[in-house]
Amino acid sequence: MATVEQSHADLVTLEIDGREVSAPKGAMIIEAADRIGIDIPRFCYHKKLSIAANCRMCLVDVEKAPKPLPACATPVAEGMKVFTESRRAVDAQRGVMEFLLINHPLDCPICDQGGECELQDLAMGYGRSISRFTERKRVVKDKNLGPLISTDMTRCIHCTRCVRFLEEIGGTSELGGIGRGEHTEISTFVERNIHSELSGNIIDLCPVGALTNKPFRFSARPWELRARASVAGHDCLGSHLYYHVRGRDIMRAVPREHEAINECWLADRDRYSHFGLQADDRMTVPKMRINGRWTNVSWDQAMNAAVDALQGVVKVHGGGGLGVLASPRATCEEHALLKRLSQALGCANIDHRLRLQDTSHPLAGRAHMDRSLADLSTTDRVLLVGSHVRHDQPLLAHRLRTAWREHGCQLFDINPVAYDCHFDLAARCIVAPHVMPVAVARVAVAAAALTGRDLPEHIRLEGIEADAMARDIAQQLIDAKAGTVLLGDIALNHPQAGVMRALAEFIAECCEVALCALPGPANSQGAWLAGAVPDDGGLSAADMLAQPRQAYLLMDVEPSLDLANPAQAMSALRAADKVVAISSVMGSDLADVADIVLPLAAVPQTDGSYINLDGRRQHFSAAVAPSEQARPGWKILRRLGEQLGLDGFNFIALEDLDHSLNLDFTPAPGAPAHWRVTSNEGMRLSRVGDVPMYNGDALVRRSRPLQDTDHARPPELRLHPNTACSLAVTEAKWVRVQQSGQAAVFALVLDERVAEDAAWLPSARPEVAQLAEPYGAIVIDQAAAAGSRHD
Repeated sequence: MATVEQSHADLVTLEIDGREVSAPKGAMIIEAADRIGIDIPRFCYHKKLSIAANCRMCLVDVEKAPKPLPACATPVAEGMKVFTESRRAVDAQRGVMEFLLINHPLDCPICDQGGECELQDLAMGYGRSISRFTERKRVVKDKNLGPLISTDMTRCIHCTRCVRFLEEIGGTSELGGIGRGEHTEISTFVERNIHSELSGNIIDLCPVGALTNKPFRFSARPWELRARASVAGHDCLGSHLYYHVRGRDIMRAVPREHEAINECWLADRDRYSHFGLQADDRMTVPKMRINGRWTNVSWDQAMNAAVDALQGVVKVHGGGGLGVLASPRATCEEHALLKRLSQALGCANIDHRLRLQDTSHPLAGRAHMDRSLADLSTTDRVLLVGSHVRHDQPLLAHRLRTAWREHGCQLFDINPVAYDCHFDLAARCIVAPHVMPVAVARVAVAAAALTGRDLPEHIRLEGIEADAMARDIAQQLIDAKAGTVLLGDIALNHPQAGVMRALAEFIAECCEVALCALPGPANSQGAWLAGAVPDDGGLSAADMLAQPRQAYLLMDVEPSLDLANPAQAMSALRAADKVVAISSVMGSDLADVADIVLPLAAVPQTDGSYINLDGRRQHFSAAVAPSEQARPGWKILRRLGEQLGLDGFNFIALEDLDHSLNLDFTPAPGAPAHWRVTSNEGMRLSRVGDVPMYNGDALVRRSRPLQDTDHARPPELRLHPNTACSLAVTEAKWVRVQQSGQAAVFALVLDERVAEDAAWLPSARPEVAQLAEPYGAIVIDQAAAAGSRHD
C-alpha cells in the first residue's frame, strides 16, 4: 500500500483542452498530451532525445501565463490548465510556421522527403496560402557526410535532432552548429564523413529533407512503396524493421519500434545491407561443374546430382564421411531441417559455429543471458571480456552507453585492442590474445580471494596471481547492485574460449552478478536450439576441416570468409570427393571447391523465424520474391529430403513444419572438460583477427554503400610501436605476415591501441583468406619489395 501511495505522490494532475490527465513530476506538457492522444505540433522534440526547445512549434496557451509557452520545455504542475487550440496558441504556432518557411526552399516536387515530410504536413495545417516574405532566400552549401547520408542543408530548420542523436545516442558528437543568427549551419566540425555505426537514424529523425538516404535518393516516392515487417539478420538482437518494397525490389529499410529490442533505432548494417541483393555474383540458377566447367542446369538435374552425391558418400563411407556446415544466419526452420536430414543419413557432423575454434565448453556457441537486453540499460557495473561491442552489436552497445550516461555505470574491459568506445571505461586491461585467459584468470583469483571461495576443480591455474587491476575489477563487481560480466565475439571465438567462459561463469557466481554470453551472429541461438550442433561423437566445424570428410554439404557458407581457418577450410574442401552447396552467392572460393550449387533465397526473400539473445522467437515473412530461380532454404531442404526418401519431409507449407519443430535441443552429457591456464604464455606474437563490422556475412560484404564507408577499407596490419621496434620494422611501410606456412603482404600502421606482442589484422576479408586462424601465432618481417602486395 505504501508503494501505491508513493506512486500517487509522484504524479501531478492537470487539464489539457478540458481533459484531465496525470503525469509524473518533472514531465513536460507535451509528454502529458501524448499520454491522452492530444497532438501538439513539434519539430525539435523527440521522446528519446534531450529537450532543446529550438523550433517553438509546440507553443501552447497555459492559464495565467503571460505568453504562450513551449510544451516540450514546460514542466507540468498540479492544477495546471493547458489549451492547445485556443486563439493565442494557434496564432503563435502559425507565426512560428511562417518564420520557418521564410528561408525554406520551394523544392517539394524534387525532395526525397516529399510525402513523408513533417514540415510539409504541419504547413498544411498551420501555414499561410501565400508568403509575405519578398527578400532573397538564403542558400547553404551541402555537406559531404559520406556514402550513406545525402544533404540538402538549405532545407535545414535547425531542430538539432541530428546533433543531439549523434551526441547522446551515437556517442560520436560528429555534428554541431556553426555560425550565428541567420548564418547558423549544421555541419561537421572538421570536413569529414560521419563514422557512427548508427548514423542512418538521423535520416529518420530529420523532420525536413535536409538529411536523406543517399543510396535510396531519387529512386522512388513514399506512396509507391509497400511496408513489409521483418527482422534484421546480422547480429543476435533481431532488430525489428520495415522493408519498403516496390515491385520485386527492396528500396530501403527503416526501423520498426520495439522498446525491448531496438527501441526505435536501427544499425547502419541492418539499414543498408539489402543493397547486397543486387550483387553481380548472386546465385539465381542451379549450377554444376561438368567437365571442369560451371554450367547452368535445371533444378531437376541439380537435385538429382545432389541426391546421388549424398547417397554415394553415405553408402561408401557411412554418415561419418559427410560434414554439414550451416550459416548461423539461416532460419530456425532451415537449421531444424538440416539436423533432420543429417540424422536420417546417420551423420552426426553438423555445426553452425563456423568461427569457433574451441568447443570444449558444453555450451560453446549458445547464449547465456542472466540479464535481458532491456535490463542492460540499468546495469551499474560491466566487465567486457573479449568484445568490440560497439561494432559487433551496435544497439546492445547503445544500451551500455545508456547505463553509463544515465545511471553512472562503470565499465571495464579485457581486450586485445583498446577499441574506440562511446562510453568511458574505468579500467582497461589490453593484452595480446594469448594472454587474455591469464588476464581473466587474475580477476577470477581476485574474486575468489575477496569472497573466500575456491576455484572450481575443473580449472587449474598455475603461477597466476591477482594484480591491482584485477583486484579492483573484482571488488567493483562484488559491490555492484546490478553488475554484469559480458562475453563477446572475440572471447567466444578465441582458441581458449572454453576456459575463458568457465572463468567468467565463476567470476559471475563469486561476485553475484549476471553473466551474459552473447551468441554471436544472427540466429546463432536459434541454430543451437534447433540442434545444428554435433551429436555425441560428431565433429565440430573446426574438427570437420582439421579431419577432412569425403563430402560436405554447405548451407550459405563462403568458405574463405565465414570459417575460422580459411586456409585449412579451402584445403579440406578441395580434397573432398563432393561438395554440395546451397548458397545465395557464388564467390571465387565457392566456385573453386564446390561441385553443385543450388541457388538460395537470401533472408529478406524467405519466410522463417529467428531466436534472439533473449530467447524471443520472431517470425518474419519474405519481403520480396526470390530472384529468378532461387528458392527459400526450407523448400530446397524439403525437396532434398523427399528425394532421398527420408521421413519428416512430406510437409507442404512452413506452418506444417512449425508444428513438428523441436527448438529445445539439449546435447547428450559428455565427459566434463578440464582446463589449465599458466602464467607462461609461451607465444611471442599473436594475431587479433576480429571480424570487421561490414564483413560478417554475404549480404553486407556485397552492399556497395556499406563497402564505401571507412569501416570497410582494405585491411592493414597494426602494431604497437614497441612491438614494431622489437621486430625491427618501425620504418617499414609494408610487412610480410606468415602463418601456418602461408604468407601475405600488408601495409604497416603503428597504433598504440593494439596490445604489445599482438598484431591487429582483421578476418573475413579476401586479402587475408590465405592465412590461418584469427587468434593464432604469426611471424612478421619486412617485405622484400616495398609496396608489393603479393608474396
